[in-house]
Amino acid sequence: MNFDRKDYSQDVLLHLYQGLLKPRMIEEKMLILLRQGKVSKWFSGIGQEAISVGSTLALNSDEYILPLHRNLGVFTGRNIPLDRLFTQWQGKTTGFTKGRDRSFHFGTNEHHIVGMISHLGPQLAVADGIALADLLDQAPRVTLTYSGDGGASEGDFHEALNVAAVWQLPVIFMIENNGYGLSTPSNEQFRHRFFIDKGPAYGMETAQVDGNNVLEVYDTVRRLAEDMRQNPRPVLIEALTFRMRGHEEASGTKYVPQELFEEWAQKDPVENYEKWLMAEGILDEEGRSRFRETIKREIEEGLRIADETPMPTANVEEEIADMYRPFQPDASLHLTTDNEQPTTEKRYVDAISDGLRQSMERFPELVLMGQDIAEYGGVFKVTEGFVAQFGKGRVRNTPLCESAIVGTGLGLSIRQKKAMVEMQFADFVTCGFNQIINNLAKSHYRWGQNADVVVRMPTGAGSAAGPFHSQSNEAWFVHTPGLKVVYPSNPHDAKGLLAAAIEDPNPVIYFEHKMLYRSISGPVPDAYYTVPIGKAALVREGEELSIITYGMGVHWAQDLARELDLNADILDLRTLLPWDQEAVRDTVQKTGRVILLHEDTLTGGIGGEIAAWIAEHCFEYLDGPVQRVASLDTAIPFAPPLEKAFLPQQRLRQQVEKMLAY
Repeated sequence: MNFDRKDYSQDVLLHLYQGLLKPRMIEEKMLILLRQGKVSKWFSGIGQEAISVGSTLALNSDEYILPLHRNLGVFTGRNIPLDRLFTQWQGKTTGFTKGRDRSFHFGTNEHHIVGMISHLGPQLAVADGIALADLLDQAPRVTLTYSGDGGASEGDFHEALNVAAVWQLPVIFMIENNGYGLSTPSNEQFRHRFFIDKGPAYGMETAQVDGNNVLEVYDTVRRLAEDMRQNPRPVLIEALTFRMRGHEEASGTKYVPQELFEEWAQKDPVENYEKWLMAEGILDEEGRSRFRETIKREIEEGLRIADETPMPTANVEEEIADMYRPFQPDASLHLTTDNEQPTTEKRYVDAISDGLRQSMERFPELVLMGQDIAEYGGVFKVTEGFVAQFGKGRVRNTPLCESAIVGTGLGLSIRQKKAMVEMQFADFVTCGFNQIINNLAKSHYRWGQNADVVVRMPTGAGSAAGPFHSQSNEAWFVHTPGLKVVYPSNPHDAKGLLAAAIEDPNPVIYFEHKMLYRSISGPVPDAYYTVPIGKAALVREGEELSIITYGMGVHWAQDLARELDLNADILDLRTLLPWDQEAVRDTVQKTGRVILLHEDTLTGGIGGEIAAWIAEHCFEYLDGPVQRVASLDTAIPFAPPLEKAFLPQQRLRQQVEKMLAY
């Protein structure tokens, strides 16, 4: 192995040695503790330390790194106290996730590290978001993120690299090519020989390094980072290396030919660098022993503290509360009869646009992202004219990369910015589902990082658009702790709820029914205001029946109530997560008869959840069984007669008459 010291000082060279030695010695200790049952699982990076150590030490301390589970050198290179690392691995309260997640599934803004989730690929897009924030702030920084050769097969890899290349984001994509994805060899993962072959296809600069040569890794990353800070762009670095142990210890290594171990054992990054330092007279035996003894004492002290730390005691209230970033909205922005404002008659779509525009003015850190939302103004023209007012930096056309763009939103949050992501149609959110469910929704619970992201979702049927442009998919998200879900039915609420969603530091899924965009109008206050998330609205009052609904269902219920002159409460939920239990209880107690109406399909819809809650908490108030009215349990058909039969509107009259006669 050839080590070229160039003009690096002895202090730098020894600092790299210490950086290499510490994760190796920790791992050797962890493997002993694993056999003793004191650590539940371990992903070994033995043989790959030079990549983590060299790249981490090459960056500035305020530049974010997004590691994987074999990058212990990132955490030690950022000087995280070992007792906190050990308690994290043991699932104890003083770990970074309070015992809620294991190994390296955590982040720490103090040390500028964002840990992985098990899905591997999503963190690459988060790196895009962090780099985008730096680019917008004109901060000369780079972001470094890792991928294994196996994880690079995921769609998130392509999306993140594509977005970074299109937007010229200063991200270093470090590909650790160790030849295996768990037990699957490279020739069963991909057909290209090297990952540097991919760079030109993205319009991206590449470099290949010996991943076992810490000096080569350090020098390459340092040189590129210095240039990228002044000339922002993404770079792909492929580090050739080998994993000397199993994917994790339980998986073993029988699937790897023995001759590969023998070959790569000769390239051990720690032993080879140590031998070179000693041959060059930079390190002697006394210094070697001193480094090892110092690290050994640090490990023992960290383990002592960790072992004395008790396991967490479950606190149900704290567990539930920590799903969300605490937030107390400004009540003065909620309109009441005491602070009425001048209004203008606006369509639903214009109210949404108005709320978004005023939020952009109120929050200079807010960034809008979505397909065709810039000069074109979006397919529904919600953002028409925004580029002229706010510029293309904050109103960003995106590639067709839903997953990467949602992940970018989380990255912006890490740099204290806000993001609005527009799904062109709510149906397309499936392409970004993992980022929403496993990254946005869980990040605050896992390590205290809020996701200040609003995902706008044009939803609903009625336009004969068929199975892929008409779905009502709100129930997918109502089932997910950590998210908030709102669904306005009128222009006033559409503006106020959108403003509230953007103010809220938690991830909010904001549904807007496409058929309401230009079909309804109403008075909308001209000034900025918010409608409180989690509060329902009683839009019609009566004594004989309660119809609990939201979105288009509110209009179906009101139309029928006028037609039949119903003496009925119509409760517009407005927010589906959290939904207003107090308002539901009040209307159930008042009328004793309840119909739950929604456009979503019947099975698994939110109506079933609310019906169960009413049965559990309001049974003594009921004068009849709770009824649900919803769409058929089919995909949404294209032909108008079939779509009409699919929707619940025509079945609502039957259920109302049945309930009144009960």
